[in-house]
Amino acid sequence: MAAVETINLTKTFGNFTAVDKINLSIEQGMIYGFLGPNGSGKSTTIRMLCGILAPTAGNGTIMGLDILKDGELIKSKIGYMSQRFSLYDELTVHENLDFYAGMYDLNKNEKRLRIDEMLEMSGLKERRHEIAANLSGGWKQRLALGCSILHKPPILFLDEPTGGVDPKSRRLFWDIIYQLALAGTTIMVTTHFMDEAEHCDKIGFIFEGRLIADNTPESLKKLIPGKLLELQVGDPMAFLEKFNSHSDNILDVYPYGTSIHVLVKDGYDFALNNISYQIIEPSLEDVFVYYVKSNRKGVMS
Repeated sequence: MAAVETINLTKTFGNFTAVDKINLSIEQGMIYGFLGPNGSGKSTTIRMLCGILAPTAGNGTIMGLDILKDGELIKSKIGYMSQRFSLYDELTVHENLDFYAGMYDLNKNEKRLRIDEMLEMSGLKERRHEIAANLSGGWKQRLALGCSILHKPPILFLDEPTGGVDPKSRRLFWDIIYQLALAGTTIMVTTHFMDEAEHCDKIGFIFEGRLIADNTPESLKKLIPGKLLELQVGDPMAFLEKFNSHSDNILDVYPYGTSIHVLVKDGYDFALNNISYQIIEPSLEDVFVYYVKSNRKGVMS
C-alpha cells in the first residue's frame, strides 16, 4: 500500500484550475520532493492531501484513508509544517511543545518523554525557556518541525520548510529529515532549492497545476536529449542577445548563473570563436528548465 496515492486530483477556484488531474504514488519511507515555481499548485496539493482543503474532483488516500471521507482522521495521523512559522511567539520553546503535545492527546508520561526527545533533536534543550519570538529563523524552523512530529506521525508534509533560513540551518534541518526517513517516516516536501531536491528519493515537478515529471533524480536527468554544454562568458545576458540559436542542432540555450548552458543534438560539433566550453551532466535545474519549456511547446504529454 502506498503512503500517498492520488487519482486525477483536481482543485478549481472559479474558472481557475490550481491543480489539474494530478496522479501521485509515494511509497512508505520515501522522501518525495515536490518542486515547482510559486503559484504552480504545490501548497494547494499539500492542503488537499492533509484534509485541509476539499478537492473539486478526483480522489486520494493517505495511509489507506480516503481524503474525501476521512479528513479528520487523516489530520490526527499526519505531521504538517507550513512555510510560515505557525507557532506561538509569546510562548517559550517548551510551552509551544507542551501545547502541541496536548493537541495530540499525549498522556503525561508520553508527553514528557516526547518533549525531551524533540528538544534534543532540535538542539533547543538549552533554550527551552526562551520566548519563541526571540529565536532566529533556523531555530524556529526546528521548533516547528519538533511540534509537527511529537505524535510520531507515519507521514510528514513539509511545505517549503527551509524558505528564508541560512544554508547552515537548511543542512541541519535536512539531516533531521534523513534521520526521520531512515526510521520509516514518509516525507513529502515542497522546496524551491534544487540542491535539496537532489537528495530526495523521488521528485515530482508541478507546473501550472499539472504534474509534468515524476521520477528519481537520476532517471529525470537521463531523459534530457542530446548533450549539455556549459559556456564560460563574461556577460551571459549580453551573450544571449547576440547568440543565434536558430539551428536545428541547438535544442535550447539559457543562462545558468554566470555561464550559459546550451543543449545540442548528439553528434553535433558545436564551435564558437574564442568561447571555451565543456560537456556537463544535467543538474535538476537543467531538468526543470527542459520540462517546463517542453510542456509550453506541447512536446511532452
